[in-house]
Amino acid sequence: MTDPMTTRRLYGRRQGHKLRLGQADLVETLLPQISVPTDGPLDATRLFGSDRPLEVEIGFGAGEHLAGQATARRDTGFIGCEPFLNGVVGALGHVRDADLDNVRLHMGDALDVLERLPDASLSRVYLLHPDPWRKARHAKRRMVNHGPLDLIAAKLKPGMEFRLGTDDPTYCRWAMMVMGQRRDFVWTAREPADFLNRPEDWPETRYERKARRQGREVWYFIFRRTAANPGV
Repeated sequence: MTDPMTTRRLYGRRQGHKLRLGQADLVETLLPQISVPTDGPLDATRLFGSDRPLEVEIGFGAGEHLAGQATARRDTGFIGCEPFLNGVVGALGHVRDADLDNVRLHMGDALDVLERLPDASLSRVYLLHPDPWRKARHAKRRMVNHGPLDLIAAKLKPGMEFRLGTDDPTYCRWAMMVMGQRRDFVWTAREPADFLNRPEDWPETRYERKARRQGREVWYFIFRRTAANPGV
């Protein structure tokens, strides 16, 4: 089946509202300092100057979760990938305000970054509130498909976590179906509270709060990487 690994296409506008002067300054000055290098292999030493745990967030929105995790664990390196400029600007503001030196940003496709990281090098991968692509013919665009999951599984250390958050019932059902077919991930939930309540170490985002205000349920999935080879 065709999926994001084969289409390698980003959908939607790359920029929304016009940037204010201060935002444009962040893009011109701070972003080049903390951008992921555009080519060559990546590892913690190249990105942060020392060996340390690494985590990746795919599509970080405005960066609240990314910044929250990075603030709580400053000895861990965080790589945030987001194709949309206004989201990157939001993350840059968090990095500046919290003086975060353990964050690197990639304005583009997360798959391009994941492919350049060593296998079994990541402690966590986050995918929070991805575009659900609700129409059946668009299912191939969902990040929760076997092609991207093969790559995520290869990059995660055994025993480490893939975290998925969604407020969309279609995506929730799809994720449970696809992840249930995997031999290389196990769902850690033991009771409904485990995926209905936000874990304490899962910073809340504005999007999440908006979903709850509008009466939508939010689901929090934690899948642990097993020792099995990537695949179904």
